[in-house]
Amino acid sequence: MKNHFTAQLDIIGINPFVFIPEEILNEIFKTSGKNKSPIPVKGMVNGKEFKQNLMRYSGEWRLYINLTMLKDSPKRIGEILEISVEFDDSDRTISMHPDLEKAIKKNPVATKNFESLIPSMRLEVVRYINNLKTAESIERNIGKIIRYLIGEGDFFGKKIK
Repeated sequence: MKNHFTAQLDIIGINPFVFIPEEILNEIFKTSGKNKSPIPVKGMVNGKEFKQNLMRYSGEWRLYINLTMLKDSPKRIGEILEISVEFDDSDRTISMHPDLEKAIKKNPVATKNFESLIPSMRLEVVRYINNLKTAESIERNIGKIIRYLIGEGDFFGKKIK
């Protein structure tokens, strides 16, 4: 993999990240055909493969380093990391669980509010249900999501406005 560099792990708020060298950013912009975030990338951190998005925040491009990419990343601030990164053109579409889709479509208010969520929040809801293991937990949490979407509950502290 090309685009290899070392970087010091830094943190903003609770989010560990590294800055991407400008020449590598420019290569990723050229390969991806875009320079607006998010830009999907893949690579390696300290020898471990990852898929992530490059994000621009406060005018700076960052690669956020989460716990799946680097064990105990929040405790490793200041550590120098070995990183390889490149544009990832693979399909990252996540299908909605069919039971969630049925429940949302059954309720016009839920449908309207789901469609009005920002894309990252819609994705968060879909991912959440897709990561559940048992039919009981899927059913229970679909109920919670529908209550959230019709304004009768919250989703991890967030309410429909």
